[in-house]
Amino acid sequence: MAVGRIQDGVSIGWEISMKSLQKEAWRWLVPLGITAFMVIILRFVFLFGYVPTESMEPTLEKGSYVLGFRIYGELEVGDIVIFRHAGKLLVKRIVAVGGGQIEHNGTSLTVPEGCYYVLGDNAECSWDSRHWEEPFVEEDEIVAKTIQGFQPMIRMDH
Repeated sequence: MAVGRIQDGVSIGWEISMKSLQKEAWRWLVPLGITAFMVIILRFVFLFGYVPTESMEPTLEKGSYVLGFRIYGELEVGDIVIFRHAGKLLVKRIVAVGGGQIEHNGTSLTVPEGCYYVLGDNAECSWDSRHWEEPFVEEDEIVAKTIQGFQPMIRMDH
């Protein structure tokens, strides 16, 4: 920031330096602002998930990606959710909500309020409520509700 000649009591070099500094600041601020916005959107609004198994086939194919919405209303039977269970994120369909009756391993149970009973669409390949010691997913374990009709363009085959 060299000070140039003085004209009418104003440093010409200083004006030029301030304008170039402002231009340079915008070059950094715009991408940083966009990045911060995307981080906030991905952290608090959307969740991209990967389906590593056949447990939700044919609805969600192995190797596909799902888009979940972290902000959702009341969950219903038939909704596909992403939730935490035993330290992992899982994707399953809700088949019973709080107050609903289910048959679990030959025993009739009532789903507790604030809980869900979930199953994979492909029963033969799904590790779900039928196999867990505590078969219910609590509401606070649900991370996102999948956006129905979202068809990802990317598939990973392993």
